[in-house]
Amino acid sequence: MEPSQFRAWRKSMGYKQKEAAERLGLKKRMIQYYEKGDRDGKPVEIPKSVRLACYALSKGISDFDGEKPLKLEL
Repeated sequence: MEPSQFRAWRKSMGYKQKEAAERLGLKKRMIQYYEKGDRDGKPVEIPKSVRLACYALSKGISDFDGEKPLKLEL
């Protein structure tokens, strides 16, 4: 996930940076680093765990307790 994709995800979800941070369990500053793509001039990679959490949130999953998820009927 590129910084521009991360920012587009956040905006598509209607989250402000602070809300995205809260939903992802991060500090607002990390959201800013991910969107900028660097921290103090060094590249910042968006971790797989954050990318997966973005996907889960976009699918309406806000938490996971370790139990097998129920199948959703569409």
